[in-house]
Amino acid sequence: MERETPSEVTQLLQVWREGDSKALDALLPLVYKELRRLAHFQLRSERPDHTLQSAALVHEAYLRLVGMNPPQWESRTHFFAIAAQLMRQILVDYARRHKATKRGGSVCTLSLEDAGVTPRQTEVDVVALDDALQALARIDKRQSRIVELRFFAGLSLEEISKALEVGSATVQRDWTAARAWLHREMSRKGA
Repeated sequence: MERETPSEVTQLLQVWREGDSKALDALLPLVYKELRRLAHFQLRSERPDHTLQSAALVHEAYLRLVGMNPPQWESRTHFFAIAAQLMRQILVDYARRHKATKRGGSVCTLSLEDAGVTPRQTEVDVVALDDALQALARIDKRQSRIVELRFFAGLSLEEISKALEVGSATVQRDWTAARAWLHREMSRKGA
């Protein structure tokens, strides 16, 4: 099958935003594979007994995406950034429910090794990370968004630069600062 260009997805998102529900039917086959990749990326370091599978995460995120009224997609990248954010929220909600069920027992963990938050600490409580990201967002919303796009969506710094419409040097600087801030915050709270 021929690989779809980002402009096809962007065009369908714009048509959908204008109210054409048929565009949604055409969009799903084009974005499903990438949504599965995002879900797999987010689930890659979850605890071994995690019961949420990537297909279920995609379906839950997709239901939330199509339920947004009206969708304000600016581009293909924006759509996938929102999808990654929704997947993160689903995983955090899942972790909170699991933690409440276990009364402080095992919690979902994500590896921060790839994100480079800290070389010594390879796992972090996803709920604690979400809390730290929310705290960072109150200080610097763009830095929080960069971490979210890099860590949870797996976007490159260049893709983040395009999505946020800022220079790549700014993204690199904010990414470095945000990782240092998260490392300090997570270490301080012992997560």
